[in-house]
Amino acid sequence: MTGMKRKALYSRATRRRSAAPGSVMPEREALWEPEDQGPRLGTLLWQKTRAFCARHDRIVPAAAAVLVTLLVVTGWRMIYPIPRALTQYELDGAVKYTLANTPPGRAESTIAAALIAQSVVRVEGYYSPEHAAAIAKAEAAEARKQGVKTPQEKPKTKDELTKAPSARDAEQHYDTVGSGVVITEKGDILTNLHVVSSTDRWVVVFADGSKSGAMLVSTQPENDLAMIRATKLPDELKPAAMASTRDLLPGDMVVAVGFPFGIGPSVSSGVVAGLKRSFEDPTDKEKPALSNLIQFDAAVNPGNSGGPLVNRDGEVVGIVTAIYNPTGLHVFAGMAFAVPIENAARAAGNNPL
Repeated sequence: MTGMKRKALYSRATRRRSAAPGSVMPEREALWEPEDQGPRLGTLLWQKTRAFCARHDRIVPAAAAVLVTLLVVTGWRMIYPIPRALTQYELDGAVKYTLANTPPGRAESTIAAALIAQSVVRVEGYYSPEHAAAIAKAEAAEARKQGVKTPQEKPKTKDELTKAPSARDAEQHYDTVGSGVVITEKGDILTNLHVVSSTDRWVVVFADGSKSGAMLVSTQPENDLAMIRATKLPDELKPAAMASTRDLLPGDMVVAVGFPFGIGPSVSSGVVAGLKRSFEDPTDKEKPALSNLIQFDAAVNPGNSGGPLVNRDGEVVGIVTAIYNPTGLHVFAGMAFAVPIENAARAAGNNPL
């Protein structure tokens, strides 16, 4: 029995034995280390990009330029967007608002008068001494026939004999007065024949106040027209613009500018009352009847004769020539006539219209 071998007994304990001091204990298990994950994502993308650019070195610059252009255009449109198209309703509203909040402008008659103002002249007529003496003699004979004492026959007081003429008397020494309009840069002036026919010498007063003598150039008795020419022109002479009457219609606005009773320049406005009218002076049967006249209702009086009748654009369409008053008085009664500018232009020797 003693000779039998005993089985070796092994401990089931899991505890490790401590190493002796100064000895090295072998590592039975390797320490945990992280697995190798390769290059980072940014590095990988950069490498792939470089590789792509190297393979497509001709396409990449063009693609980059297109991309930059798109970015610039997109940014520009974000800063300055394309304006939205307005609807018709919005446009109508804007127009209505503007009209409602815009102060009214000058009247059409005011504008027309301003446009023609520099071309209108006053025509002053003077008798020669012989003519003045003949007229005075005829007036005295007519007055004696009617039993009326003439100013020459009335006795003058001591104050009248010693009184010096006033400045106003000196200014009002012309014998007749009318109007005219400058039509050429040479100083040609259209007026009525009856404005200049009764006098022997004429003086025109321009818009700037300067004066000049004038000579008779031509006449057109059938239209009561005359053309005179100033002998001395102002520094700035503005001929009037003329317009044909073929587009003129009844109801169109017209403006008359002149020197009624020598006062002016005076402006009156009205409308065309009719076309192709005829007129015969009831006070002078020897005068030929006028035809193809413009009838208008702008107020004119003696002194307006020869002045321009203009449209809304300040263009001369006629020459004021007569007024009609059934009472026989030479004052405005609501009806006046003008010679069309086509006829008046022929008095100047041509018809530019």
